[in-house]
Amino acid sequence: MASLFRAASNNIFRPSSSRSFATAASKQPSSKVPEANTHFKITLQRSAIALGERKKETLVALGLHRRMQTVYHVHSPETAGKILKVKELVEVENVPARAVRSQSEQRKERKASRGYQVEGTKLGGLAWEAS
Repeated sequence: MASLFRAASNNIFRPSSSRSFATAASKQPSSKVPEANTHFKITLQRSAIALGERKKETLVALGLHRRMQTVYHVHSPETAGKILKVKELVEVENVPARAVRSQSEQRKERKASRGYQVEGTKLGGLAWEAS
């Protein structure tokens, strides 16, 4: 019976395929390299009306003044500390640099289309329009 157990245990450590462990463990290199997250996207979700002055000042230091406002900050220990002070009020995402939007870009993304497009006007020759 001991010889049966020895024979069975020897088969456990043999690879079942013809490849060795080194080639079986290696992965194919991916052609797409993931972009590193370099910025915090911080959105104020809750109001700070009933909170203390220190929390309000922290929100102002982050650039947040009203609910649902979004700001972007570069990853830094100072920013991370400020976020931790107001973590109950904000929603934070890590985003790459290409996802960072300025205030005017955010406004343009929110703005609805006019529903029409102006081709030209008959009032083109007025004095205040001359440049």
